[in-house]
Amino acid sequence: MAKQYHFKGLLTQKGWIENASVSVDDNGNIFSINADGKGETINGYAFPGFQNAHSHAFQYAMAGLAEYHEGTGVPDDFWSWRTAMYNLALTLSPDDMEAVATMLYTEMLRHGYTSVAEFHYVHHDQNGKPYANLAEMGERLVAAAKTAGIRITLVPMFYQMGGFGQPAGEKQRRFLSASIDDYQKLWESSAKAVSTYGKASIGTGIHSLRAVKPEDVITYISGRDKNLPFHIHVSEQIKEIQDSVAFHKKRPVQWLLDHVAVDGNFHLVHATHLDDSEVTGIAKSGAHVVLCPTTEGNLGDGLFRFADFQYAGGNWSIGTDSHVSLNPMEELRLLDYGQRLISHKRTTFYKPNLGDSGFNAIKMSWNSGRAAMGEKPSDFFEVGKPFDAVVLDADSPLVASSSVKNLCNTLIYASDRSNLLGTMVGGEWKIERNQHRSEHKILESFTSTLKNLGTRL
Repeated sequence: MAKQYHFKGLLTQKGWIENASVSVDDNGNIFSINADGKGETINGYAFPGFQNAHSHAFQYAMAGLAEYHEGTGVPDDFWSWRTAMYNLALTLSPDDMEAVATMLYTEMLRHGYTSVAEFHYVHHDQNGKPYANLAEMGERLVAAAKTAGIRITLVPMFYQMGGFGQPAGEKQRRFLSASIDDYQKLWESSAKAVSTYGKASIGTGIHSLRAVKPEDVITYISGRDKNLPFHIHVSEQIKEIQDSVAFHKKRPVQWLLDHVAVDGNFHLVHATHLDDSEVTGIAKSGAHVVLCPTTEGNLGDGLFRFADFQYAGGNWSIGTDSHVSLNPMEELRLLDYGQRLISHKRTTFYKPNLGDSGFNAIKMSWNSGRAAMGEKPSDFFEVGKPFDAVVLDADSPLVASSSVKNLCNTLIYASDRSNLLGTMVGGEWKIERNQHRSEHKILESFTSTLKNLGTRL
């Protein structure tokens, strides 16, 4: 049913439209934007929905739990965290995966995300055997997104090895495709799974250079569908770089740049530790870097060379990865503040003649985030495109006293979900006044699942 909404303001890439009326058709696509103040009155300001370019849904079940140091004498680090993550991955049934992901995606919507790229690698049953439906787990993720109402780009991962030149370990058994042909069958089944939901699409990717044989990395990337977004973890940990140098005689990003045609459909997740040639090489290729500041901080990964990458013209988006935070404003703030602490400057998102820091952070992360979903960047709100928005409450204290020129900075630097009226996807409220229409059922299923798993006991 066609609808018309009247907002106090609507943010475009050219600035604010005040007293904006947005009309959407029966499919949730915009068919007009005017400044005439007509339609159902929404006492708020519409921003483009945030794009979550990197998610491992199942890890939400362990968010905040890997912080105990129980006298083992072994310091906690990324690799001990990874062992805990593997242990969780071995326990989840398809029903468990769907319950966890549905709660997660609902929470993403509550915080203002309207799209998620799901970097998915828990493919098989607990014994490591393929399900009769090869994409059983991926299909459950799509079903979770449908129940919550978020857009999803399912990115099934090619995962083959346990490390550079190392066979996969027993705890990785649910992730594995032995060959490109096996992965291709999994991918084709995943492509069928996304057809069950009108707001779902498909991507492709390799978990990491350490997880696939180098000859298969080259062969797969060279023959992939170049119209799809391609996602891969790179250079997250120093040890990963050291292992790459020992095995390849090259750093991972440099090896990738030297051996495959990296282009604008590539989304390189983390890329934390880059040398000068890698910074400029990624930027020149047109590839995007996906930054997950709260997870990278939680795991002690390090700080991305953001200033150098931006100076080189690099593109970037944000993701929540392990979901220790689901607040896009926090991701952007932590990214900014980390850079301020090492540069002693407050110009992280500065670009000449491109407005304020808040607006630039929204625009840059949104453009690359859309690419991570497999969409071509456009204006935030455009006739013929879906109306996906997060709405800032006009009566929240700092907003009520601000002119529109200060709203982007207020959202990014001084807001959390308590300042939001809600989130719309396809012209429909998915979160309104902090509530999802299926809230009770989703929460009940999630808490029951977690109690049965014993994850948080």
